[in-house]
Amino acid sequence: MSAMKDLIVLDLASVGPAARASRILADFGMQVIKVAPVSAKGAKQVDPVFHAYGAGRGMRRMRVDLKADKGRRLIRHLASFADVLIESYRPGVAARLGVGHEELCALNPRLVYCSTSGYGQDGPYAGWVGHDINYQALSGYLACTAPDAEGVPALPGATIADGAGGGMHAALSIVAALLERTHTGRGKYLDVSVTDGMLNLMSLYLDQYLATGEDTQPGSGVLTGKYAWYGVYPTRDGRFISVGAIEGHFFRNLCRLLELEQFAERQYDIAVQAEMRAAFRARFLTGDRDHWVALLAGADTCVAPVLSVPEVCADPHLRARGDFVTAVHPEHGEFEQLAPTLAGCERTPPQHVIRTGAHTDTDDILRAAALSATEIATLRAEGCIE
Repeated sequence: MSAMKDLIVLDLASVGPAARASRILADFGMQVIKVAPVSAKGAKQVDPVFHAYGAGRGMRRMRVDLKADKGRRLIRHLASFADVLIESYRPGVAARLGVGHEELCALNPRLVYCSTSGYGQDGPYAGWVGHDINYQALSGYLACTAPDAEGVPALPGATIADGAGGGMHAALSIVAALLERTHTGRGKYLDVSVTDGMLNLMSLYLDQYLATGEDTQPGSGVLTGKYAWYGVYPTRDGRFISVGAIEGHFFRNLCRLLELEQFAERQYDIAVQAEMRAAFRARFLTGDRDHWVALLAGADTCVAPVLSVPEVCADPHLRARGDFVTAVHPEHGEFEQLAPTLAGCERTPPQHVIRTGAHTDTDDILRAAALSATEIATLRAEGCIE
């Protein structure tokens, strides 16, 4: 988007929700500069797997030692003309390093400073460490997920806390703050808690409990397995099909095509749900998954196949939508990757991606920031940059 192409984002985080957020911002055209520690002082996650997070397409990369005075001064210099800064240190760490929001926003009042953390910058849990599963647990998401054979909530199939609760949450908040800046002329500090974002995703169940006192558990609600017409069924070939026929006319279509019309007018009758579920299961087991997809998916029944990851990548609809592009990596050559999939993002192939290992874009970035060749050479000689 042309309105975003001149916006500069400093991303001090290598992985997790902040990396998801900067991926989204880069896909919308912002100039993202990934700032990692120098190799000698970097953590294990300085370099994610080369293909992770879109392989850094549309981004530039540099290494800076934030434990060195000159390294910190360099970040402050870059932040003085940046539009956005994203960090994911533990609460208080950025301030101790001299790159906290109070210092940088005083230096650049137009800066949108976004801190991403698992539990927020304050509150009793602010100091806790965590990962995706922990934020899903605290938000109530896991408790609403169907348990395994031992009654334990099943492990989630996607990192929705990092991706949506954190990454999309942060990106949306940043874009909103930039829009507000066009009216006020001032930036904003954003305290993005992944757990807060997960609460937003859980709002249907949380609001229900807060208003009525009614809890949601596996099997207790429309979306958690109470009714036979909202669930997943095995098919004859060992695959699975999803059914989500909530509306009455979709449900009646499903019953007609499955030749189970005895249930057509009893959709919400609790007394027949076990019988209905058994009948659905038995019928789906008489045919292969793709047979049922061909019969039902286009017939207004709210049915879709459960696809494996390889099947997703080969799916003709997703291919027709342009959801995959070719990437060009200087060390790994050409490979496919997921395209920018959010509406409004450009999908122009091939996508040239960031280099890994020792190579960075440091010199180009610093020259654009008005540092001389001598200053850059001195910083490198002192180990403040690579």
